[in-house]
Amino acid sequence: MAYHLLDEPLVETLRSSGFHGSFTMQRHPSFPVSSLFAGAIVLLASAASADIYTFTDDDGVIHFTSKPQPGSSLYLKAPRRRPQPGVVPVMPSDTSLERFTRYDTAIVQAATLYQIPVELVRAVIKVESDFDPRAVSPAGARGLMQMIPATAERMQVRDIFDPRENIFGGVRYLRVLANMFNGDLQLTIAGYNAGEGAVVRYGGIPPYEETQQYVVKVLAYYHRYRTLSAEQVATNP
Repeated sequence: MAYHLLDEPLVETLRSSGFHGSFTMQRHPSFPVSSLFAGAIVLLASAASADIYTFTDDDGVIHFTSKPQPGSSLYLKAPRRRPQPGVVPVMPSDTSLERFTRYDTAIVQAATLYQIPVELVRAVIKVESDFDPRAVSPAGARGLMQMIPATAERMQVRDIFDPRENIFGGVRYLRVLANMFNGDLQLTIAGYNAGEGAVVRYGGIPPYEETQQYVVKVLAYYHRYRTLSAEQVATNP
């Protein structure tokens, strides 16, 4: 399958974000070419703040462009990461021990579907919302995995406060990030916090204090959960 970035602004967006050289996608042992290319297109939409359109020409070449073309269709809507006006923050307030196991079924199902470690999903939820699906951040992130509405829309989440939908959307986003960063755990975690564009722009974990602390916290819980039994997690998370 051949792909083509049709217009120069998209190519320039990749270059300005830290990509250099040709834009031929190569197969990684763990991920299909199509997933890697899709991840790059997600990055383009994020960094360029532009919708991405696609069409297939008579030779079977798939084209991507930020400008609508005759016969093209919308491939990806650019995320709007600006803080939402009128957002009322809701701090996590659920203190019951039951919350740490209440969503286990959805966590395991989503982790299995998207091939993300269960312990990583639990660690992200712990740091993001402390397992409270009602949590809302000042920036407008919502639910168990604190999804920004635009990201939730990209991940096909219809009800952002529904625990199961929020988990599946958040884990799907982790899969997109893992594909983009070739399975690098730290970059995947950093991308979940700061956005994939920032990770690519800085060529690693962005120099944001919040993101650097976030990566440390998530990794700490991830390694902790890997060493604990299910019973220990339930009683001493």
